[in-house]
Amino acid sequence: MAITLPAGMKITGEILPAYEDILTPEALALVDKLHRAFESRRQELLAARVERAKRLDAGEVPDFLPETKHIREGDWKVAPIPKALECRRVEITGPVEAKMVINAFNSGADSYMTDFEDSNTPNWHNQMQGQVNLKAAVRRTLTLESKGKQYKLNDKIATLQVRPRGWHLDEKHVTIDGKRVSGGIFDFALFLVHNAKEQIARGDGPFFYLPKMESHLEARLWNDIFVMAQNEIGLPQGTVKATVLIETILAAFEMDEILYELREHSAGLNAGRWDYIFSCIKKFKNDKDFCLADRAKVTMTAPFMRAYALLLLKTCHYRGAPAMGGMSALIPIKNDPEKNAIAMQGIISDKKRDATDGYDGGWVAHPGLVEPAMKEFVAVLGDKPNQFEKQRPDVHVKGSDLLDFQPETPITEAGLRMNINVGIHYLGAWLAGNGCVPIHNLMEDAATAEISRSQVWQWIRSPKGKLEDGTKVTAELVRKLIPEELAKVKAEVGGETKTYDRAAEIFEQMSTSEDFAEFLTLPLYEEV
Repeated sequence: MAITLPAGMKITGEILPAYEDILTPEALALVDKLHRAFESRRQELLAARVERAKRLDAGEVPDFLPETKHIREGDWKVAPIPKALECRRVEITGPVEAKMVINAFNSGADSYMTDFEDSNTPNWHNQMQGQVNLKAAVRRTLTLESKGKQYKLNDKIATLQVRPRGWHLDEKHVTIDGKRVSGGIFDFALFLVHNAKEQIARGDGPFFYLPKMESHLEARLWNDIFVMAQNEIGLPQGTVKATVLIETILAAFEMDEILYELREHSAGLNAGRWDYIFSCIKKFKNDKDFCLADRAKVTMTAPFMRAYALLLLKTCHYRGAPAMGGMSALIPIKNDPEKNAIAMQGIISDKKRDATDGYDGGWVAHPGLVEPAMKEFVAVLGDKPNQFEKQRPDVHVKGSDLLDFQPETPITEAGLRMNINVGIHYLGAWLAGNGCVPIHNLMEDAATAEISRSQVWQWIRSPKGKLEDGTKVTAELVRKLIPEELAKVKAEVGGETKTYDRAAEIFEQMSTSEDFAEFLTLPLYEEV
C-alpha cells in the first residue's frame, strides 16, 4: 500500500489496508515533528538513568532533591480536573485487542486505561491494530464477532485513558534519518491526531497514563511534547491530561516535582505497585543488605510500600490532584468457589484500605472485579465522585521510610519455583504475542514478570538469599529447577509450546548472567 511519508522517515512494518487510516500524512507529520524536536532529550534522559544507576550501585542513597525544595514547599495546585476525570472510583486496565477493549468499556468501571505498554506485546500488528480499534471505539463503531458471539459497545461506557510506551522503548519499525522513533511518541501522536477532537466533541478529552518515569525531568519532556502537539493540531493548551504512574523508587522522591512539571496537564498520580517493587529490586540489586521475601509476601502493608502509598495520597490531594490506587492482580476463579472467595476477599480488603486511606479510586484487571471494587469505594465516598478534600496532615514520610525494605523473609522453595514458573509462562506468552496472561489465578503482565526474574537474580547474589532451610539460592539451583518448571508450564498451556522453550532459555540467561538487563522487554522486543 502506498502511503506518504515525511522526508527521512521509513516504515518497515507491513501496512495492511486498515493501517492506512492510521498512518495518515497528518499523523506521521506529528510523529516526525516530535521526534526531531525531542529525541536528543529522550536519549540524554536515558543516559542520565544509566549514570544514576551506577551511583546507586556504588552506594548512593536516594533522598528528596535539595535543588527542588522550593517546589515541595511552594503553594501551588495543578490545573482544575475536567469533569470527565472527576469520578474514577474504579479503573479497569488491559491491552488494546478488540474484545478486551469492548469488554473493558462495557465493564461498569468509571474509567478504562487501554494499554500499549506492559499488558501488551508491542509487535507491529498489536500496536497498529490497537490504534485501529481505539479510533473505532471513540466513534462507538467498534464491533467484533468471535466464536458465535457479537460484541459491541454499550450506550454508557467508561472514560478512556491511553497508556503509551515508556521512554526506554523504541518503535523499531519506524525510523527517521536512520534512527528509531520513541515508542511512546509514536503511540501518543497517532492517537492524538485521530481522536482528540472527536473525544472533545463527545464531552471527553485526550487523556493519558504515563509509565516508568524516574525523574521530574522526564515529566518535563512529556509536558513539552504536549505543548507542541496541542499547538500543531490546534487544541487549547491544557486540553491533554495525563496521570503519571509512580512505579519507580526514584520517582517516589520527586512526586511534587512531577506534578509541578505537568501542572497544566496533570490528572494526578497512580501507585503502580508491581513495577515499583521491581524498581526497588533493580536499583538496590547490588546492596548486600537489601533482600526481599517471596513476592507474595511483599504487599501494600509492607513498610516501604505503605510509606510510598501514603506519601502519594498526601502529595496529590495537597496539590488538588487525583490519587489513584494501584492494581490488584487477583482475578475471579470460576471453577473453585473456595479459592474464588479468598481472591474476592483479597480484592475487597485492598480496595477498602485504599478508599479508607483517602484514595479516589483503584485499578482492577478483570470486568468481574469492577462491582466488588466499586462497592468498597462507594461505601466510603457515598455519592461523591472523589475525596480530593481528604488531606492527610497526619502523614509524615521521610526518605528513610521509603527505603525501609521489609519483609526480608521468608524466601521459600515454593516462592523460588513460582518466580521461575511465572517468568517462563509469561515470557512464552509474550513471545507468542500476548502480553496479559492469567497465571495461577493472577493477571500477570510485564511488571509482575520483571519482579519474578529480578528477585531470582538478586537472591543468587545476596548473602541473605537463602531458603528457609538455609539452602543458598544459587545459579546452579535455578538451572536445576528451570526444566522442572518448564515441564509444568508446557503441561498447563498445551498445544504449541515452542515459544516456552525459548522463554526458559531467556529466563535462565537473564536470572543467572553477571549483568542485570535493565528491562526484560528490551531484548525480547528484538525477537518479535
